[in-house]
Amino acid sequence: MPFTTQWPTNRLLSTAARLVEHAWNERLASLGVTHAGVMALDVLRTAGSMTQAQLAHRVRVQAQTMGKTLHRLELHGHVTRSKNVRDRRSHLVSITPEGQRVLEAATQLEEELVGDGLLTDEDLRRTLADIITTLGGARWKLRVQPDGTVTDAGSPDATTPEEVRGAAADPAS
Repeated sequence: MPFTTQWPTNRLLSTAARLVEHAWNERLASLGVTHAGVMALDVLRTAGSMTQAQLAHRVRVQAQTMGKTLHRLELHGHVTRSKNVRDRRSHLVSITPEGQRVLEAATQLEEELVGDGLLTDEDLRRTLADIITTLGGARWKLRVQPDGTVTDAGSPDATTPEEVRGAAADPAS
């Protein structure tokens, strides 16, 4: 597509992101999970059980969107939801052993998709992480320090620049 050389950067980025997500979702379909589901499972594996709202916030999607993702994950046995003893209005979401297995298989599929090509370029990864940090900071009310440390507004929790850059591999829309 020679005309893409004349596209603005935001159109190139958006189109590339959609194409990568579609290619990944095609591969993930064999596991009964989507890109959004993998992101949710990864957060649950890393951070442990949490409410749907907390999970949505960490994945940077709306709670309603996360509800649809969790419904599919629960139907496939990848997560469980149980009453939250601290707040009866909510449920805690936890990854299951089957969810752990699927996440490991999805990670392998992702590595095969990325291969040794352009998608592993560290300069590109840093640039994408910077875009996510900058634009996400405004949208998700994050404080971004000069060293790249990101904190949620009103929260003492912080992520390191490396965690932000790692999350750039799986940007949520």
